[in-house]
Amino acid sequence: MEILRVQNLSFRYPGAKQDTLCKLSFEVPSGAFILLCGESGCGKSTLLKLLKRELAPFGEKSGEIVYEGVRQQDMDDRDAACKIGFVQQNPESQVVTDKVWHELAFGLESLGYSTPVIRRRVAEMASYFGIQEWFRRNTSALSGGQKQMLSLASVMAMQPKLLLLDEPTSQLDPIAAAEFIATLQKLNRELGLTILLVEHRLEEVFPIADRVLILENGTAAVYDRPENIAARLREIRPDHRMFAALPSAVRIFEALSVEAPCPLTVKDGRRFLTGHFNNRRTDRLAEAAPAPATEKALALKDVWFRYEKNLPDVLRGLSLSVYRGEVLCVLGGNGTGKTTMLNLMAGLSKAYRGKILIGGKKIGSYPGNTLYRHNLAMLPQNPQTVFLEKTVRKDYEEICSVMGYGEQESEQHIARIAAQLEITPLLAKHPYDLSGGEQQKAALGKILLLQPQILLLDEPTKGIDAFSKQTLLSILRRLKQQGITVVMVTHDVEFAAKAADRCALFFDGEIVSADRPPAFFSDNNFYTTAANRISRHLYQNAVTCEDVVALCKQNGGIS
Repeated sequence: MEILRVQNLSFRYPGAKQDTLCKLSFEVPSGAFILLCGESGCGKSTLLKLLKRELAPFGEKSGEIVYEGVRQQDMDDRDAACKIGFVQQNPESQVVTDKVWHELAFGLESLGYSTPVIRRRVAEMASYFGIQEWFRRNTSALSGGQKQMLSLASVMAMQPKLLLLDEPTSQLDPIAAAEFIATLQKLNRELGLTILLVEHRLEEVFPIADRVLILENGTAAVYDRPENIAARLREIRPDHRMFAALPSAVRIFEALSVEAPCPLTVKDGRRFLTGHFNNRRTDRLAEAAPAPATEKALALKDVWFRYEKNLPDVLRGLSLSVYRGEVLCVLGGNGTGKTTMLNLMAGLSKAYRGKILIGGKKIGSYPGNTLYRHNLAMLPQNPQTVFLEKTVRKDYEEICSVMGYGEQESEQHIARIAAQLEITPLLAKHPYDLSGGEQQKAALGKILLLQPQILLLDEPTKGIDAFSKQTLLSILRRLKQQGITVVMVTHDVEFAAKAADRCALFFDGEIVSADRPPAFFSDNNFYTTAANRISRHLYQNAVTCEDVVALCKQNGGIS
């Protein structure tokens, strides 16, 4: 029996020239795990908010949303609040109280449940989600992964039947993301909870979904079982852009064109390679010799930092050199100090011990705002903090004015950046009306208008689709050719493997290891790519799908 039916749903934001959703129809069976994906701006977040009546955006809406046989507009207010749960992308925007225990109880208190019921449900959720050890802590002291798990537990305390999640792992490190997805699978399997999940990172969630719904231009392009998705996309277009988003096992399978069942997981992918590509005339790719280190663009020497005098150190003797024209990706768990390191590099925070050198000069020796004029720029983790004006274009014009560009020069710069990032249609929109992925690309565009020599990026692939990542990769390579230095903090190991000259692991307040991507990822078990996990029993230094496919073709299949 269906729990949710969407029929001919269309939606248009005020002032928009076209619909965000266009006659969208689909059904969700009770107890199903549905994965919703698609390119940035295709309408995923809009759809999810429309399904949660209290969060529905303002605009023109037509069609029907039916929950358990009742039209959405006819649902009882209490049922609408309780039976459909919603977990947002950013846990900071969902956590509303100062204590963990109070956050768990807040929704139940708002609905007027009795104290014994509240205490019982809070205790049950705290036990189920493993929250006992931080039950009485301040919510501000939690890591990103803990905050997201708390948001989920708080929603589950309301005992929903349908759970909607909007990219809940986008700000989590790979280990925390895997734990979160495993928890969703457990809820679906053990409680029969119906789940509708919007996600760009598909490696973990794609194989466990019952069905995958791919949106394209506001309508359902494909709605089918995971093992059929690649074939269905091929029917639409052989070069469909969503192929780049599929799990590594699927992409490797598609590139090798073998008659066999499509693998979905790392385990299935390993079996596929063993069964069809076990000839090993060579087990590693030839690596180009690393370019010799040139001048240092940025250096940290024995840097120590804490936020308050009586708090523990966040950075502990951090030393790091980044060279001109290098792309350095820094990985590590949530809350380890990676963003703090970027803030010190950008001059937003000040170390109490150690030196930070930008272009060979101490960071404090740059007078006024000269550090940020053609020298250094930073894209923060929350792209909304970058925008100040009512449209993206006005924001871009404002930054061009600050940089002293003339009117014609400004227009040329804006048109060039917008074309590179494929955001020209977004220039006339209010930044807050954009999807998370669109905001991320628009914010990056504003930062690039500063024409920095050193670019600091904090989670630049957060919320953007796989094709947009390829665009960002091309931009980074072009910047590298221009001698621009990039330091990127990221949880996206797949992107880091392709983009980085070096990868570094941040732990316990310092860099504990740094190496070229093949050596870095081949030696890790968890901070590594799915392609490496799939192929490491056959090949030594394959860390991307392209690496695995190249080695398979070099060795040839089993006859």
